[in-house]
Amino acid sequence: MSAALPRLIQNYVDASNAHEVQSILACFADDATVHDENTTHRGKIDIERWLGTTIEKYKFQFKPLSAEARDNETIVAVQVSGTFPGSPITLDYHFTIAHEKIASLIIDS
Repeated sequence: MSAALPRLIQNYVDASNAHEVQSILACFADDATVHDENTTHRGKIDIERWLGTTIEKYKFQFKPLSAEARDNETIVAVQVSGTFPGSPITLDYHFTIAHEKIASLIIDS
């Protein structure tokens, strides 16, 4: 089963699966934040660095399982596979969208 996602989030997933850093980055607002693995990345330069490191380290692939709009965010359960122990795992991606860009992304288990 795959989840029906808002276009911006689908673009993020597609670009992520293709490991296209610039296409992923284009989904984010200039002042966006990403919280992943107990670290917060702020702004496009920091997010670009995080993307490159994460792609190289894990060589991940995403499979969205479900999506739920809650308050001002969209929570997407994503099956993530890659080169890490326990692969695949399911993580929750909490997207906050503003002005048709990702303003905030929080990734948790």
